[in-house]
Amino acid sequence: MDTPFTERTCESFVAVLSSAAPVPGGGGAAALVGAVGTALGAMAGNLTAGRKKYAAVEEDIRAAVKRAEALQKRLLELVEEDAAGFEPLSRAYAIPKDDPSRGRVLEDATAAACRAPAEMMALCCASIELLEELLEKGSAGLVSDVGCGALCCAAALESASLNIFVNTRTLQDRSLAAHLDAQADTLLCEYLPRARRVADEVGHRLRKEG
Repeated sequence: MDTPFTERTCESFVAVLSSAAPVPGGGGAAALVGAVGTALGAMAGNLTAGRKKYAAVEEDIRAAVKRAEALQKRLLELVEEDAAGFEPLSRAYAIPKDDPSRGRVLEDATAAACRAPAEMMALCCASIELLEELLEKGSAGLVSDVGCGALCCAAALESASLNIFVNTRTLQDRSLAAHLDAQADTLLCEYLPRARRVADEVGHRLRKEG
C-alpha cells in the first residue's frame, strides 16, 4: 500500500502534488493548509498555557488547544478522504458515453466528491473561531502566529469552496447543487471577513507605535 499523503515528507508531498498524478489536488491542498493554520493556533495555545500571566484563562486556553488538535487531525484525514472521493469520479468520467449507467454513476460520484470539501469548510470555520479566541486570550507574543493561522484557514476555506463549486456546476440535480452552493456561500460570507479581522487586528497590534 502506498504511503498516505500526510505521512510523506513535505518535499515528497509537494512533488506528487505538482506531478501529473490526479491526486492530491486542490482539495487535499486545502485540507493541509487548514490543518497548518489550525496547528498555529494550537501552538499559540500551548505556549500560553502554564504561564502565570495568563492563569486566569488557563482553562479556556487548554480547552482551545484540545479542540484545535482534534480539528487539525480531522483536516489531515480529509487529505486522504478527498483523494479517495475523487477516484470514483475519475472512473465515472471514463465510462463510455453510450453506456446507459454513465449518467447515474457520474451523478452519484459528483455528489460524493463534494462531501470532503464541505467538511473542510466547516472545520476551517471552527478553526477561525478558535483563532479569534486565542487572539483575545493568548500570549501577546504569539499574535503573529495567530494571524498567520487565520490567513491559512481563510485560504483553505475558500479553496475548499472551489472544490465544491467545480462539482456542483455539473450536477443534474439542480436543487442539490443550489443547496450545496448556498451552504458554501453562507460560510464564506461569514468566516472570510472574520478571519480577515483577526489578521488585520494582528497587523494593527504589531505595527502600532509604542
